[in-house]
Amino acid sequence: MRRREFVFLFGGTVTWPLAARAQQSAKPVIGFLSISSPGPHAPFVAAFNQGLRQLGFTEGQNLAIEYRWAEGQYQRLPALAADLIHRKVDVIAAVSGDVSIRAAISANSITPVVFITGGDPVQSGFVTSLARPGGNVTGFSIISEELIAKRFELLAELVPQVRTIALLVNPGYHRAAEGMIPRVQQAASAKGIRLHIVHASAKDEFEPAFASLAGLKADALIVGTDPFFSSQREQIVTLASRYAVPAIYEWQEFAAAGGLISYGTSLTSVYREVGVYIGKVLKGAKPADLPIQQPTNFELVINLRTAKALGLTVPPTLLTAADKVIE
Repeated sequence: MRRREFVFLFGGTVTWPLAARAQQSAKPVIGFLSISSPGPHAPFVAAFNQGLRQLGFTEGQNLAIEYRWAEGQYQRLPALAADLIHRKVDVIAAVSGDVSIRAAISANSITPVVFITGGDPVQSGFVTSLARPGGNVTGFSIISEELIAKRFELLAELVPQVRTIALLVNPGYHRAAEGMIPRVQQAASAKGIRLHIVHASAKDEFEPAFASLAGLKADALIVGTDPFFSSQREQIVTLASRYAVPAIYEWQEFAAAGGLISYGTSLTSVYREVGVYIGKVLKGAKPADLPIQQPTNFELVINLRTAKALGLTVPPTLLTAADKVIE
């Protein structure tokens, strides 16, 4: 199967006062602000550090990283961001969507912030434009919400005679109601498919959510875009298998963990590029002049082992379109 590479296009850099600070300090310090926990996030932290090494920075040698984990609780992020500012970090990686970005910006208007968001950072008010963000903030917009209607279509094609689809969202994640739910409702209405919304906002709420699918007569499940869900991918994939529900996901990492199908970018690749961008800032780049990056290609990944376990035959059209097939 063919595989399209995941590519970000980078802009130029200009001098920034942080360069002088980095030169004066033997070890510049990065603040890493995440909704996740250390264990589930380990592969992404490794990719983040790989990006830093591309710019000559190695944790524990010429660089220190202060990690702050919210353990799935979005309400903890503002206090964690404030703590990073109190510790005078040189730059903050706000890697858990809009809530982490707002927390980092609200804590300090000077410290550079490099973010990951699934929404439009201009519309959210984080930057003035994609080409020239302005201020002390830049990062990566991964266009996850815009793709959720496409995931709906792929799932409907994969599951024969689908009549009802469920959408799993976190009610504590504001972009669920603002972005995801309306898009999926519109797609379901266009195809005449019933849609049910199921909720999970904590680790112990996933099992009841999956258990409810049988009563809803849901033929398939869309797992909504949410940084917290990404941190719980092993549990979500395991539950989808246990309850024998065909599910589609945002990230390739879900399919690699045993998920049926994913359509989107590689989260590991995004974290690596965040590390590169932070390395640029530490070397003197001004966030205001580092363009917001967006993925140029998206990959369809199908796990044939999981399809077989679910008794599904993947249509030839999907197999042909797939960028990667896990056998």
